[in-house]
Amino acid sequence: MWKRHQRKLAPWLFLAPGVMMFISYVIVPIFQSIWVSFYDWDGMGPKTWIGLQNYRDLFQDEYFYIALKNNVIWLTLYLLSVPAGLFVALFLNQNVAGIRLYKSLFFFPFVISQVVVGLIFAWFYDPTYGLMVKVFSAFGLGPIGILSDERYVTYGIILAGLWPQTAYCMILFLTGLSGVSTEQIEAGRLDNARGWKMLWYIILPQLRPATFIAVVVTVIGALRSFDLISIMSDGGPYGSSRTLAFYMFEQAFSEYGFRMGYGAAIAVVLFAIMLVYIAVVVTRMYRDERGR
Repeated sequence: MWKRHQRKLAPWLFLAPGVMMFISYVIVPIFQSIWVSFYDWDGMGPKTWIGLQNYRDLFQDEYFYIALKNNVIWLTLYLLSVPAGLFVALFLNQNVAGIRLYKSLFFFPFVISQVVVGLIFAWFYDPTYGLMVKVFSAFGLGPIGILSDERYVTYGIILAGLWPQTAYCMILFLTGLSGVSTEQIEAGRLDNARGWKMLWYIILPQLRPATFIAVVVTVIGALRSFDLISIMSDGGPYGSSRTLAFYMFEQAFSEYGFRMGYGAAIAVVLFAIMLVYIAVVVTRMYRDERGR
């Protein structure tokens, strides 16, 4: 039987360990979170079935809408890392002396921990001794408390997140540029395609797979933003920099009462937003591929 069906069975045998881990650590916890969201539970004591009450409370919670609004801001501004990574990749895609060193320097922010990135920018924003104060004072401006001002804190944290995310998108586009057809580029030059025309009509269509991955990963990173917020502002001031992921953690695991069911409801809403967005992007990409 093995000899007759070896070609069919061998791939499944190689896939089996990864599939089992994916089911155990991704699929099963998703359904567990959905199930827990229908209970009032502190994580240790007995569960009490309350049906959709967590969701009713959630949609009447003003802090939920603040976190949702911040997620929209994260999603909008975080996508700037995709074109920024593309232009950095185009700049680094040259055969000149020392280009490997420059590539390493640009990729460095993605290698270091997000905790380190958060600490670096927290020191940078420090209104007393930070480098930003020195820059502002050189132009005759006073200090601004970025992380202590409700108007600026979310944007300051997003700026910190853009630094490593741009480096990641840069690597994706550099990989894509290595597979760009030189024949198409030469043909474009013969047709007098230069600059933006070359980029828009010849290079970008060949970078579609890299662009798709960069957009999906960036969107997921924006929606699940947590670590930079925890390090730089801890959700403050007055909860103004919370996102859904951070608010979920606060409700489920912090001193706010260990509301595991309520935190699970937030997680389900966040998962639904991710699922809808990724489904739309994948469907659009599939239609574009079929139309080509």
